[in-house]
Amino acid sequence: MQFVFGRHAEFRSPHVLTIGNFDGVHVGHQRVIRQAQQVADQLKLPLTVVLFEPQPKEYFANRNSQVAPARLMNLKSKVAALKALGVDSIWCLKFSDIRPMTAEDFVSQLVAGKHVKHMVVGDDFRFGCDRQGDFNYLVHSGERHGFTVEQSDTHRVGDERISSSRIRHLLQTHDFDGAAQLLGRPYALCGRVIYGQQLGRKIGFPTANIALSNSPPLHGVFGCTVELPDGQIGTGVANIGSRPTVSGQKVRLEVHLHEFTGELYGRTLIVTPRIFIRAEQKFESIEALTAQIRVDNARALELLSVLTGSETE
Repeated sequence: MQFVFGRHAEFRSPHVLTIGNFDGVHVGHQRVIRQAQQVADQLKLPLTVVLFEPQPKEYFANRNSQVAPARLMNLKSKVAALKALGVDSIWCLKFSDIRPMTAEDFVSQLVAGKHVKHMVVGDDFRFGCDRQGDFNYLVHSGERHGFTVEQSDTHRVGDERISSSRIRHLLQTHDFDGAAQLLGRPYALCGRVIYGQQLGRKIGFPTANIALSNSPPLHGVFGCTVELPDGQIGTGVANIGSRPTVSGQKVRLEVHLHEFTGELYGRTLIVTPRIFIRAEQKFESIEALTAQIRVDNARALELLSVLTGSETE
């Protein structure tokens, strides 16, 4: 799979294009990709997916000093998920570069000017400065420039539209099964283990510390499963938060793995929250924090043993 960045990326041959944030690459996104892939196969052309960095809501939130919606996945995980769906190229555009573009400039420079033969877009797709362009604009532009366009209808589970915001709400309310249904897989956090303050090791609960490039949609203490670099899956207790007891600032993922010894520095872990234990809180002392960690760990072991036991029955 090819990854290209920036508005000046070159495409020398025809291809099929679909555009979106694809945050979470959820079931609705997957259907859009499959629809575009079917057309690409029929035309015998490669499929390109356009992404934006930062995502538009993040860009506007930053400009207005607001808090952007939490991401469901970072760019690296998103690219991996799209690659697994068989996408041929990912074209990542810096949103600030295309924000001033008129709808006509968007079409002429990023669609017609890049040899796009066919586009698949969502039924709510808008583009160009102040959202000037829509599906009908693309259809008329395609007649002039020589490309075709089709819509991908809204996908629903139950009576509600599948959306990244709906999945965020499910995760924030700790409905992991509901989120997995809309994602098409369990929600997980993926990252590389870094050096921490070694506090966990000192108090008898060594942790793998994982820096997060984006703040996730859930915070607190969770019982979790952990996929190790060799593919083995174990259990653990994880804290997602800023570690207020030790004056932490940035949000970090810390995982204490059950029945594991060894070094994980520099390795990548996949952590899947399974059970909510409690909200993150500030303790008066390290001793009080240590006592609570013992309680959390015992609770996670108990609940995870019940959960994993029921899954294997």
